[in-house]
Amino acid sequence: MYIGRIVAAGMTPDGKVTAAYRVSSRSFPNRTAKITGKTISILPRAGHEADLAKNPYIAYNCVRLCGSIALATNGSQTDPIIEKVISGMNLRDAFALGLMAMDYEKDSLDTPRIAAAVDAAKGIAMMGIVRKDALLVRSIDLEPGKIYYLSTYEKNAPALQNVDEAFSAATAEDITSYMIGKGVFADFEKPVTAAAALWNGSDFDYAVEDAAL
Repeated sequence: MYIGRIVAAGMTPDGKVTAAYRVSSRSFPNRTAKITGKTISILPRAGHEADLAKNPYIAYNCVRLCGSIALATNGSQTDPIIEKVISGMNLRDAFALGLMAMDYEKDSLDTPRIAAAVDAAKGIAMMGIVRKDALLVRSIDLEPGKIYYLSTYEKNAPALQNVDEAFSAATAEDITSYMIGKGVFADFEKPVTAAAALWNGSDFDYAVEDAAL
């Protein structure tokens, strides 16, 4: 099944929260995730920089932090959402305002914007989507060994049934591999690259991994 881009928020079996992102793409598979300081960005792979002229939505910051909060999204909404959180706004309002202001992408598919965040201090996740027909935001209480996900297509509503209840990853590197091809994510087609932020007790560890094309 092809469900497009995926954001996820969950908790490892030993109780560490994580926010993760996976690019799945039929049209622009030549992309990679790059860590720069406390930010992870999606960029064209070397030799494919000209893809940016074909679609301006394919490069963006996908993961950013604010204290005990990690945010993952599928587009340029990452920055305005996390900047509202940094300024003191709660996650629900930052999601609603950021997604509403940015709106769905005005490409040929009216691609939704999706976002997921975890708050290590509160043990909760926030998930949201803005589609052409809806703006949906909800909070989720996290539990060890479960990871919730939201995608641009098919699984495109924040719902408790969109969950992997046997989430077994333990490190940030394990999580990127899991997003690309393990658990429920193994059933979702066209993986390109993945990024993850995992709380280590005092800060977030990062990892990125490209899928074999």
